[in-house]
Amino acid sequence: MPKDDINYKFTENGIVYDFYDVFVPAENFRQPTLFVWGRNVLGQLGVNEGNVNKLTPVTTFAGGTTWKSVAGGWNHTAAIKTDGTLWVWGYNDFGQLGTNGGGSKSTPVTTFAGGNNWKSVAGGWGTTAAIKTDGTLWLWGSGGLLGDNTTTTRNIPVTTFAGGTNWKSVSIGFQTAAIKTDGSLWVWGLNDKGQLGTNDTTVRRTPVTTFAGGTDWKQVSCGAEYTAAIKTDGSLWTWGANDYGQLGINESGNATNRTTPVTTFAGGNDWKSVAAKQNSLAAIKTDGSLWTWGRNNSGQLGINNTDQKNTPVTTFAGGTNWKSAAGGVAHVVAIKTDGTLWVWGTNSSGNLGIDNTSQRNVPVTTFAGGNNWKSVATGELNTLAIKYSPDP
Repeated sequence: MPKDDINYKFTENGIVYDFYDVFVPAENFRQPTLFVWGRNVLGQLGVNEGNVNKLTPVTTFAGGTTWKSVAGGWNHTAAIKTDGTLWVWGYNDFGQLGTNGGGSKSTPVTTFAGGNNWKSVAGGWGTTAAIKTDGTLWLWGSGGLLGDNTTTTRNIPVTTFAGGTNWKSVSIGFQTAAIKTDGSLWVWGLNDKGQLGTNDTTVRRTPVTTFAGGTDWKQVSCGAEYTAAIKTDGSLWTWGANDYGQLGINESGNATNRTTPVTTFAGGNDWKSVAAKQNSLAAIKTDGSLWTWGRNNSGQLGINNTDQKNTPVTTFAGGTNWKSAAGGVAHVVAIKTDGTLWVWGTNSSGNLGIDNTSQRNVPVTTFAGGNNWKSVATGELNTLAIKYSPDP
């Protein structure tokens, strides 16, 4: 690599080294910056401007190059910095910011719990959940989704009724699902469409395992009234509402809901990750191909039309270099292995970041462009993404 490509220096044990004295990966010189765009009527972009949508990516009012991860709720946002602190902003009608009261916040603030040991965070409808480095799971916001055996709204973080220090990951829709380090999958919350997978439609206020059970669950993602999860063997399972074919089991019309996990019509054991949106999904296989299915009224499947799909199909863009994907109410954002960021679907609030509000039925890049995008998340009609700065 030519020396002029990166001319940074770094210090170790009091000694200043030039990049070429000791090889250090370029990532060590690039800092993670948080960019936001789209709907902002409730302060969910954190740019200290009320009711002003952003049609192109901008940084939050807090700025900085120390953002590690970000999650979007329905109308609020939560993000973790590299120092382990947790920051929240946006709508706070159910206490989902965890600030012990007060109204919505248009700039990032820390939760009432504070601390610098937050590991991961997830947002849902009026609810936030986060896991600490000690493996404890904390939730706050709308009652009934917190797993604390009550329907009480909480405006400060509380632990679930199950407790424990072995929580690995968590996802929230109108229900909550979480995986423990032993591979077991636990669910709680609303269950009117069978989204808990417990072979019934009974609401659960404390964590229970799905009907499928097992200790081989790898990843879980909650849609509005359905759930999708991948096992360690690479198989993909779905359950709950199926009115838009979001379970991917080849049923159309008034499709049947499923109260227990079923595999998609595509089957296979080569699924790597899945992102459940309101009524459609995006999933990536181990070969890097991206597949979508479910509702498509706003082009959110990226297949160059608005036809509903009841089984997985590839996007119009195709390719085998997709790295990660996230979805809002009717738009999708995905990152390729080359670091480029692609968007498609509804754009009514500028949530695609393409400097207009025109819907896109096929993947396009954002106005910001670049090949240094690290991770992406979505709210209802807004997008949140972390990119490295400067460019690689």
